[in-house]
Amino acid sequence: MTDLMQQDVGNRLSEKTSIEEVLAGAELAPAQSLWTTEASGSVQLRMDELCPEHPITVHQMFTNSVQKYRKLTALASKRGNKWEKVTFSEYYHLSRMAAKGFLKLGLERFHSVAILVFNSAEWFIAAVGTVFAGGIMAGIYTTNSPDACLYVANDSRANIIVVENQKQLDKILEVKDKLPHLKAIVQYSGSLREKLPNLYSWEEFMGLGPEVSEQELDEVICSQKANQCCVLIYTSGTTRSPKGVMLSHDNITWTAHHASRAGDMQPAEIRQESLVSYLPLSHIAAQIYDRWTEIQWGEQVSFAQPDALKGSLVDTLREVTPTAHMGVPRVWEKIVEKIKEGIPRCGYMKRKLVTRAMSVSLEANQRLPKHEKSFLFTLADSLVLQKLRAELGFSNCMKLFSGAAPIGSETLQFFLGLNIRLYEAYGMSESSGPHFMSGPKVYQFSSCGKVVPGCQYKLVNVDGDGIGEVCFWGHNIFMGFLNLKDKTKEALDEDGWLQSGDLGKVDEDGFLYITGRIKELIITAGGENIPPLPIEDAVKQELPIISNAMLIGDKRTFLSMLLTLKCTINPETTEPTDILSLEAVEFCQWLGSQSTKVSDIIGGKDKLVYQSIEEGIARVNSKATSNAQRIQKWTILGKDFSIVGGELGPTMKLCRPVVLQMYHSEIESFYSQSYRRN
Repeated sequence: MTDLMQQDVGNRLSEKTSIEEVLAGAELAPAQSLWTTEASGSVQLRMDELCPEHPITVHQMFTNSVQKYRKLTALASKRGNKWEKVTFSEYYHLSRMAAKGFLKLGLERFHSVAILVFNSAEWFIAAVGTVFAGGIMAGIYTTNSPDACLYVANDSRANIIVVENQKQLDKILEVKDKLPHLKAIVQYSGSLREKLPNLYSWEEFMGLGPEVSEQELDEVICSQKANQCCVLIYTSGTTRSPKGVMLSHDNITWTAHHASRAGDMQPAEIRQESLVSYLPLSHIAAQIYDRWTEIQWGEQVSFAQPDALKGSLVDTLREVTPTAHMGVPRVWEKIVEKIKEGIPRCGYMKRKLVTRAMSVSLEANQRLPKHEKSFLFTLADSLVLQKLRAELGFSNCMKLFSGAAPIGSETLQFFLGLNIRLYEAYGMSESSGPHFMSGPKVYQFSSCGKVVPGCQYKLVNVDGDGIGEVCFWGHNIFMGFLNLKDKTKEALDEDGWLQSGDLGKVDEDGFLYITGRIKELIITAGGENIPPLPIEDAVKQELPIISNAMLIGDKRTFLSMLLTLKCTINPETTEPTDILSLEAVEFCQWLGSQSTKVSDIIGGKDKLVYQSIEEGIARVNSKATSNAQRIQKWTILGKDFSIVGGELGPTMKLCRPVVLQMYHSEIESFYSQSYRRN
């Protein structure tokens, strides 16, 4: 715990010495249980003696921040070649205007405003306005199909849907007749193609605000309690409909305060943090990191362009030079691939300098504490690595975080070679985001850090290696799944602990290491439990040509594997192409192969590549602890995994059930007597 956090806790303890006193002074809605599945329900709070602070609503958090950060820039949006900035005072005023607009359009208490928009100031304003107006904010992924949009809007009883443009509007128009609670649609970007009943432009919508009095809005705000729902996060359902994770005001405000400080994010009175928002705001990671922490500590959020993940993100990063940055593993992996592609294009001397500098940095970061670096390392960093970080837009970046999925050790090591520590966060939507955090003062390689102060954890069903299921407790634990009582009971044990479904172990210093996921655990026909991730990572580390590797073997007599090759991405559609990436082509050339396309290799056409993969898998197998953990058969698929293809989720996490279904015939062929490798 940092000195500032200890001081904060000490101050609160001196004011309120017990949880009972805090609860006695809090204005909470009556609650009989730790969980509910009703949108209008309320819950008892899970409180900790170390952090018995007064529960507050989102509006209370915002007004506290406006008093401190009124004139500071809150939001920055690039329109053409100009950055348009909004101060915290203006942000608060615009959010109130949006709230009054929603009330005018008929937003009912505990009904939702569904937001189908790429990251933007309007997204933030609509989200806060929804909460101020007594509604529940529900994000919808912009990649969702019309039917997927229908599910979220219907499940959350959406009164209003905010869409980005005509493309997203068309999805809603296709299903609007199936939405009984829908009263209006607001389109924030572009002119309306045709004027339809109850369809408003953003300007028209914001113009409705003056028709509702400030007193009427204040009455709605004053009726809100910290233990009531204000946000819905829909999990990305892969084999069934997504579940609506209900988060309370207290879930949001407490996590925005404590998890961010555990990651060493600074209040603006010390140093204003600067972020670039680009990850889907419908996901809990961006929702907490971009959306709510920004209000809590007075951070400046600059919005990336909608094509950020198609290549423009680095341009925004160079322009903004953020002080902190959050990425999912696939984003960090893509950066690694781009750098690896760029190094061979350098001249001989520069190439040698870069590779030597990265080697020195990796060795120094692995062997020595961050404050004890050699003269050679200092020279390499100042002459070479600082320039590389600047090219990525990280010249001012003090903290770089990774979350939402496990990240491979090879990626972590590559960034250490750039003198960048990637600080891992671990949690889930049901824990309002991070429950464990790494940061500059809390770091161990490949660890998820330590439990956030004020949160608790336990390991259950611990085996002989100290590995057990990670369970959570704290202010940040969700209210329940909307309308899903049985699923909520499955997620919580009888004492109210959240069961993560993840397997992990904790070292003697309190650092958590995730070793696998119970649902992903492969249990072979012989009864051996095998976590797939370590084997998949080992294959990718041995074979730089491999993009994705997925282990198969549940209830099977042996392990097999699906492989995809690294290829270029169509910048318009984000679909993987048939063209091999530069790194993959160089791998082929190193083997003596002339292949430049995926189709040049698959089906056994390139024997050199197939032999190399066979040898790489043999090296992985040689390190297996038992014969059951050896990969016996494998195949190369004709196309890489992608979001648009369905194999990856919105945060680019592998959707194993989808892959199992899509490639069922290929998998079954492994276990047939007539198997031939493709």
